[in-house]
Amino acid sequence: MDDAVNSCTGITEQDLARLRRIELGMPIVADLSRADLFLYCRLTDHDAVAVAQAQPHSVSPVHSETWLGRQVSSAEKPVVLRALSHGRYTRGDMTLIPRGAPVMQEVHPIFGVDDKTVIGVLSIETNLIERERHLRRREPFQTAVRLLQYMLLEGWLEGAEHLTPFGEHDGALVIDAQHRLTYISGVATNLYRKLGYMGELVGERISNLETDDDAFLLRVLNERKCIEEEVKEQQRIWIKKGIPLLATSPHAPFELRLKTLLPLGGERSRLVGVIMTVHDQTDERLREQELNIKSTMIQEIHHRVKNNLQTIAALLRLQARRVTSPEAEQVLQESINRILSVAVVHEFLSRRDSNVINFRDVSSRIIGQIQQGLLDPDKTIRLELNGPSIYLPPQQTTACALVVNELVQNSIEHGFENKASGTIAINLIDHGDAVSIEVVDDGGGLPVNFDLGHDVSLGLRIVQTLATDDLKGRFELKSSGAGTAAAVVFPKTAIGGGT
Repeated sequence: MDDAVNSCTGITEQDLARLRRIELGMPIVADLSRADLFLYCRLTDHDAVAVAQAQPHSVSPVHSETWLGRQVSSAEKPVVLRALSHGRYTRGDMTLIPRGAPVMQEVHPIFGVDDKTVIGVLSIETNLIERERHLRRREPFQTAVRLLQYMLLEGWLEGAEHLTPFGEHDGALVIDAQHRLTYISGVATNLYRKLGYMGELVGERISNLETDDDAFLLRVLNERKCIEEEVKEQQRIWIKKGIPLLATSPHAPFELRLKTLLPLGGERSRLVGVIMTVHDQTDERLREQELNIKSTMIQEIHHRVKNNLQTIAALLRLQARRVTSPEAEQVLQESINRILSVAVVHEFLSRRDSNVINFRDVSSRIIGQIQQGLLDPDKTIRLELNGPSIYLPPQQTTACALVVNELVQNSIEHGFENKASGTIAINLIDHGDAVSIEVVDDGGGLPVNFDLGHDVSLGLRIVQTLATDDLKGRFELKSSGAGTAAAVVFPKTAIGGGT
């Protein structure tokens, strides 16, 4: 709001505080009014700017786009400019008809602390169909909504900013100061029928219902603020909202600005009732529990797969110690590293309830494993990891883990076969819609007349297959004679989440 208000004329810090209070209450009022709400301030005699906007969750909004910060002229919003100029409630049809639907516009002036200066207007815009539906609802609900809108103008909706939205599948009730139900919506009626209340509830005292309603109502009335809480009614989980209604007269014409109304808690003001809303959270909570159970089971599966892979790697390690052929030992050690690279991914999946994995963390673990199991202790070969955190889905992460493992192993085996020291850099590059994995060494380089199509080891063939088939990218291998640079480039969107 602040940026938009800065361009308005004649707004003091006290006025701004009042507008902020109104802004905080706009969302719930928009939901219950089934209307779009806009807060306008004056720019000039012929222009205004929208400084706040709230769209309803209970129906489709009149305007799908945001108007925040938008300047409007007297030709575009004549009712708004008239209300700003004359300080009187104004009503009319909009000259612009969004999506072909007629719209009724009610504009209410907002006065400053001096109770005379108009500092803004509240525009309530309702499509004609919803307007007619509202007029067919019972008078207690219409009155409650009018009082709610008036309280919004006065900035009296304390705690409204903490309320969750009121949706189309939520029920509404109006309860008077004597704790009697004066209105209950069709949705709310069906919700109470699930608790066994099959008869007419209008006229019943809330205390006669074997629910938490009466205690909840007393809290709202005593604290005089909006309250939301989760309760368990029988086997149902309900989210209840309570909004106190304050007025000097519950039937005072909303079109008149009631000078007799005092600030909240004043001696001449009184509570005339409560709007209560009910949302049945039971099905959503059951789905959440089912998803949590499934997620836990999947994590347990990943944990067991990781343990099984590590067991297989341990058995292969025992076998490697028994072989006498250096070539066989080398093959077994490379197989162990491949298995452990996949195990790392399953370890991350077993610890995180997420569809994405930080591949930089995975790469760091793989490099650590290679340092412990493959580097010759008589050589000084440094492995370094460069680049940002890159989050990938599990299937891509598994392929990339194998790519890093194979390329680093290839550098160690071939690049430093005749060198005792050097550096292997693993560079992760995020291009936004694509990722590059580079493994660059300062080893001996590729042999003369090296042909990537024919003269490749098993490890490089694995990388080629992973790059083209699994990652839908490409594999590049270059040498300057004093080192080798291998790179796999692939799009992030090639594979969805899942394993």
